[in-house]
Amino acid sequence: MKLRFGYLVCALFLASINLRPAISSIAPLLETMRKDLGINGALASLLTSIPVLCMGLFSPIAVKISNRWGLEKTLTWSLLLIGVGTILRYFAASSLLLLLTAFLAGVGIAITGPLLSGFIKRYFANRASSLVGIYSSAMVIGAALSSGLSVPIQHLFHDSWRASLASWAIFAIVALPVWWRLAVHASHSNSTASKNTSERVKLPWKNKRARIITLLFGFMAVIFYSLTAWLAPAFESMGYDKAFAGGMLTLFTFIQIPVSFVLPILIARFPKRMYWLLNCAIFQLAGLLVFMMNGNPWYCAMLLGIGAGGLFPIVLMLPLEETGDAEAASAWAAMNQSGGYVIGSLGPIFVGWLHDATGSFVPAFGGMVIVVVLMMLLQLIIGNKKEQSSLEIPAQAATSSSR
Repeated sequence: MKLRFGYLVCALFLASINLRPAISSIAPLLETMRKDLGINGALASLLTSIPVLCMGLFSPIAVKISNRWGLEKTLTWSLLLIGVGTILRYFAASSLLLLLTAFLAGVGIAITGPLLSGFIKRYFANRASSLVGIYSSAMVIGAALSSGLSVPIQHLFHDSWRASLASWAIFAIVALPVWWRLAVHASHSNSTASKNTSERVKLPWKNKRARIITLLFGFMAVIFYSLTAWLAPAFESMGYDKAFAGGMLTLFTFIQIPVSFVLPILIARFPKRMYWLLNCAIFQLAGLLVFMMNGNPWYCAMLLGIGAGGLFPIVLMLPLEETGDAEAASAWAAMNQSGGYVIGSLGPIFVGWLHDATGSFVPAFGGMVIVVVLMMLLQLIIGNKKEQSSLEIPAQAATSSSR
């Protein structure tokens, strides 16, 4: 049993770490790629925005494919798609092929993300908080490693940005044998009854609470992707050089690792979910205000990183706490991520437009302050469902007994 539990945790970690390198490895090499391929900034920005849009547009099909193929098999093939999309970057001699790799990886990420919530619900129903911490921290680790090491890897491969981008397929290569074995085992143990049940699960678009959580996910994504895209340029506008600004972006990313791992564990012990959501939003609000007041960039990056690192795992937990089985959790997560990432993809565009219109990042960050305040209002509406729900415990018990 311990070996099986450890194997499942390893599979979750290896799948989760694949969800960001295809996106976050682009930014450090963007200027080099632009000069080499002769593409403009608008076209180059699609390398980041296409995967995010794919995460929004293709998340709903994850549930349908999972209903047909099974959860574990679908996750295995989606990881293969991420790996193929990443490896093809080594042969990207044109911008068109590079955009195609972004699309392939984006579709794989779009399918993997929501189904991992269902995977946690199926195998770790009684330990969901802790496992969401592993899920979210693995994602942040993947983002941090790929953003921080892409340039050194480029130098290692004789200044080949293509080799650097393709090297992040290593995560998929390592994950695939683990998931292949899991998929084979699951295909033998799945019953016809469970398949018939999963086929009836649809995305809960008519559920008011699901729509509120989707909007919350979207506001969170607006702030995160806006900061990922514009935090370094914003610090440069304060008079700091590129190296320092890049270092602050790295700090913003790395500080999310311990926060995203520890916070779900704390929530399991102190389940006042609404207060944790509000406190994380307050950290983000404080970080934005520090920037707007031309404050210390170290404080700004740390406050924003703590807020982002805390919000993401809590929002990932919401579909698990609102549903009673793996299929429903996948459906809620697919809806949340579908609408949420589409909304989130507009954030960097909004910030860039405000900056261009005003010539300053202060109004743009002021726009993000408004988004954070709206997010806090939604957090008050969602409340402490974990304590109020009396249906979740029997559902989890049934899931545990079925295993």
